[in-house]
Amino acid sequence: MKAPVLEIAGVGKSFGSLTVVDDVSLSVMPGARHLLLGPNGAGKTTLFNLIAGDLPVSRGMIRLFGRDMTRAGSGARARAGVGRTFQIPTLLDSESLLHNVRIALLGKWGKRWDAWRRFDSDDDATQAAHEALTMVGLGTSASKTVNACSYGEKRRLELAISLSQRPSLLLLDEPLAGLSGIERRQVSEVLDAIPQDVAIVLIEHDMDIALSYAREITLLHRGRLVCTGTKQEVIDNPLTHEVYLGDGSF
Repeated sequence: MKAPVLEIAGVGKSFGSLTVVDDVSLSVMPGARHLLLGPNGAGKTTLFNLIAGDLPVSRGMIRLFGRDMTRAGSGARARAGVGRTFQIPTLLDSESLLHNVRIALLGKWGKRWDAWRRFDSDDDATQAAHEALTMVGLGTSASKTVNACSYGEKRRLELAISLSQRPSLLLLDEPLAGLSGIERRQVSEVLDAIPQDVAIVLIEHDMDIALSYAREITLLHRGRLVCTGTKQEVIDNPLTHEVYLGDGSF
């Protein structure tokens, strides 16, 4: 039996007296398509930050690919196989799409320590960057600067950056937010084409797309885990309707 790519046990995060993630436990298997669901303020993005190592946990354990990485930083987790996108794209606006992807590859490749090698002449990095851009439909726009791109192109560039590092676990934070109808279809096609051996945890408020994409769902509310299971199990759970349609108490 395959081991989980992600195991979270009793994870919590507090800022002073404010608790934003409270005793969350979760397991994600290889190849999963897992939707993290919850109202605004439920703690979804904070949980992503804890998994990726962008924030330290206040309590609990995070195991990635069978290793306890609770205290590991974001760089170590990225090198281990965690990729992510953000609610707001974080890119080098004055640089080309190709350069953005190549720079991202430095974070994982040992060549970043070679002070005598010109990175912009590295054929391996250039080829890997071109392949990633082609995967997201931007192969012909490699020389285009980011500040000349549409918002949808920036979203796809973020995906290219993550995919170029060949992650085993991909955290996608609202990849469809703010996109036009055409851009949504383009990004949805990219998501559908991600290799099935890559586990994906997705935060998304477009329920039509999210529910058609996800196979498992975890519902959070006020930082606490309400329920988790298959898509149908969570949809049928009365607490799901209470959180979304009722007064939000449970």
